[in-house]
Amino acid sequence: MHPLRKLALGIFGLLLILATFPTLAVQLHSLIKPSQVKSSGTTVNMYNHLTNKIQPIPLDDYLVGVVAAEMPASFPAEALKAQAVAARTYIMQRLSPGGIKNSLHPGADVSSDPREGQAWISREEMEKRWGKIKSLEYYYKIKWAVDNTQGQVITYKSQLIFPAFHASCGGSTENAEEVWVTSAPYLKGVPCPFCADPNPDRQVTYTLADLDQKLKTNLSAIPVSTSKNKVVAITKETNTGRPKEIKLGNKTYSATMLREMLNLRSTRITWTLTDDKITFTTKGYGHGVGLCQYGAKGLAEQGKSYNEILKHYYTGVEITEMR
Repeated sequence: MHPLRKLALGIFGLLLILATFPTLAVQLHSLIKPSQVKSSGTTVNMYNHLTNKIQPIPLDDYLVGVVAAEMPASFPAEALKAQAVAARTYIMQRLSPGGIKNSLHPGADVSSDPREGQAWISREEMEKRWGKIKSLEYYYKIKWAVDNTQGQVITYKSQLIFPAFHASCGGSTENAEEVWVTSAPYLKGVPCPFCADPNPDRQVTYTLADLDQKLKTNLSAIPVSTSKNKVVAITKETNTGRPKEIKLGNKTYSATMLREMLNLRSTRITWTLTDDKITFTTKGYGHGVGLCQYGAKGLAEQGKSYNEILKHYYTGVEITEMR
């Protein structure tokens, strides 16, 4: 690839990352210590993207809403506790003196939109999703997980981490720098042998003409007799064997960028080429960095505690009590 084109793609990819995770670069290198923050009596000023208003919520109520939105309530208690600690760590970065600011919604600490951080749902939404009786069971199950990890956060060398998490890794997680350019010593790829996603594989099919329009490639102009590995090919892999760069016709894209542009579920991508169509098959769901939620479910079912789960997915961390 021409150096200038490669530089342009790199810059575009970084802008795409920052647009999706506007504070990621800061979060990965957070210097906030747990001693600077406290959980007792804390209120979260959350921008509710459904009402377009800033809503003050007690911290524990906010965490219950996050866990309910981000992880299936049917998961084992230890998995829910792991998610609660990760969620608390995330919001504590934002609430700390000198912490992460929400530039998209001035006056808010955080947004309920999952594209801008952590998802959140209300008690009313829980009832809509689960029904009146089941919502009571699940609410108190999640509240128990939050209450029984009271004040606990994840730290690396006495500093709060950026607790990245995703739904399903498909067998192993990924190094942060392989996905987001920026690295973090605690966000390293690890095996995930008990990833319990019941439907890890998904397929999306595009015609070559559709891809040409979306990606500005020349696939439909390539002769049918051309070798398939010259039409679409992996040009670089991550340390865990995922595609890192994929060439389609006359252009090369990072797997992260391709996932966003083609609305694929993960970067663990394979494909088949038939006539004028390409079918992409993905394994897992999400960026693949940090805590794998279905992996946490699997580990909990193997008898692992939430501490063990968190320390498996976040390398070299400690679970620390805030004051």
